[in-house]
Amino acid sequence: MKGYFKDKEPKEFKTRVFFSTVLVAVVFFLLAVRFWQLQVLDGSYYKDLSENNRIRSVKSPAPRGIIYDRSGIKIAENRPGFDLYLVPEDVTDWVKTKGMLKDLVDIDSAAVDEKLEKSKGRPPFRAVKLKEDLTWEETVKVESFKFETPGIILDVTPKRHYLYGEAAAHLIGYLGEINEGELQRLGERGYDPGDLLGKYGLERFFEGHIKGIDGTKELEVDALGRKIKVVEFSPPFPGNDVTLTIDLRTQITAWNAMREKVGAVVAIEVDTGRVLAMVSAPAFDPNKLSSGVSAEEWERIIKDPYHILTNKVIQGQYPPASTFKPIHAVAALEEKAISPHAMVFSGPAFRFAGRDYRDWKEKGHGNINIHRAIIESSDTFFYQLGLKVGVDTLARYSRKFGFGEPTGVSLAGEKSGLVPTSEWKKRAYGERWYEGETISVAVGQGFMLTTPLQLAAAYAAIANGGTLYRPTIVEEIRTPMGGVVKKFVPEKTSTLDVSPETIDRVQKALRGVVMDNGGTAHFLERSGLRIAGKTGTAQVAKLTKRVKDVRTVAYMRRDHAWFVGYAPFEDPRIAVAVLVEHGGFGSSAAAPVALEVFKAYLAEDESGKGPVELERTAPVAVKAGFTQGALDDR
Repeated sequence: MKGYFKDKEPKEFKTRVFFSTVLVAVVFFLLAVRFWQLQVLDGSYYKDLSENNRIRSVKSPAPRGIIYDRSGIKIAENRPGFDLYLVPEDVTDWVKTKGMLKDLVDIDSAAVDEKLEKSKGRPPFRAVKLKEDLTWEETVKVESFKFETPGIILDVTPKRHYLYGEAAAHLIGYLGEINEGELQRLGERGYDPGDLLGKYGLERFFEGHIKGIDGTKELEVDALGRKIKVVEFSPPFPGNDVTLTIDLRTQITAWNAMREKVGAVVAIEVDTGRVLAMVSAPAFDPNKLSSGVSAEEWERIIKDPYHILTNKVIQGQYPPASTFKPIHAVAALEEKAISPHAMVFSGPAFRFAGRDYRDWKEKGHGNINIHRAIIESSDTFFYQLGLKVGVDTLARYSRKFGFGEPTGVSLAGEKSGLVPTSEWKKRAYGERWYEGETISVAVGQGFMLTTPLQLAAAYAAIANGGTLYRPTIVEEIRTPMGGVVKKFVPEKTSTLDVSPETIDRVQKALRGVVMDNGGTAHFLERSGLRIAGKTGTAQVAKLTKRVKDVRTVAYMRRDHAWFVGYAPFEDPRIAVAVLVEHGGFGSSAAAPVALEVFKAYLAEDESGKGPVELERTAPVAVKAGFTQGALDDR
């Protein structure tokens, strides 16, 4: 028995050892296979998963290109600001987080849900922008409660800053958050929900040049999603810089002169078409709009009765009134409808088809020729002449001066105005043209409409002898390193195809408007700037009697006031168009504004030609009363 167990024990023991060894080997083999799978086969997957548990990706917006005036003075630049981001995967308690966001930065639950909805399809752990440009108080609050708000991230990004605010608002424009339609159209260009882009003005038109290329920040966070440090940074590339044709001194002077008025001012170089100033009033604060306004504030802006968001220089369409008379004179002289020296009786009214068409001057002008008719702005003279010329001939010459189509300036939304013809009325209204309507068009009323920029370009063509230029706003676009991307040169769009003798006669008449006694803008001669130009008063509502004091008329029924001119007469450098809505008379409401613009650009002073000081007083949308001048130019 003893021998039997002695022989058996080693055999059983060996069997047990063998199976134990096999079992251990199998376990180690399985562990090795699993480790190989984790480390090699699925290594990249788990590496990404691990990184996502501690790394958060935040877009680093590119600084937009700097915008300069023609002398290199900054008009729009960038400043640092704080943005608020949220990583949804890091939020542990949505009710608590949304409640704290409401208390800290005034973002309600609906706004958070809307942002998250727009960000659907984003990569996991990619931060979602909740709010742009936090105030200092909001930034401090968020930072103070970062332990109670997992998933919330603050980041510093460049913000647009418009140094002269309202003074160049309609020209430069503002930024706004990309909407769904824009995102579908521009998503392939690197735009994401929450990004800002140009919504207006040059910011919109040159968005592709100014935007730049965004970078990314990889942020290391703790278990609660709080930022620890920047792990990796792909720097953004700034947008291209833009140098404008704008002369800042002239621009600010024009704005200061229009602050308490409603209307537009535009100034251009006579021999190039370069825009020196462009002002529309009242204006908006581009800094406020770019940082975001409430729905209530936005509603107030778009419903403002003075149309704050309309650039009246290119989108305001007005009857040119008496500023059209020089174009009318060109048509009449070229078509031999009248000789330069022919005398026509121009009384207080012209009777036609049983109706009296009044002159602005109560006693009329007597016997005058076409030269004097422009100087004194005789309505009854041009009523009679218009019937000889005819509406279709007036339309043909109007189009030569650029009326009836956009000028092609580099801004979106430019209007074309309207040049009526007999055929146009038949198409538009299904009616024939009446000669009484020609009488209205003859003095720039009736269906005739133009923009201030069109008139400025037309008068520049008169001043330079007959060349119409496309107005340009940008001088050149450069990379951040200084390389020229694009340089804009003056572009001739057409020539007037008018005899030099006719141009000379009209030029001398426009000079007489200012220089001669009886000229409707004679007071401008005291400036010594040798200005040539024309006043105009565009009728808004039919009045039963002549108005001697515009303050006696309800504001919205007052006439629009025009002045268009150029200077110096012998060597024209600048053409200016001023339109004051419901200003009353061109001589008293618009001409003084033009004078300030002429002075700013032409007059030298001891301080040189640096920018004048921008008035920092609170903006005034409209001033109900306007100063009544001595001349009632109709």
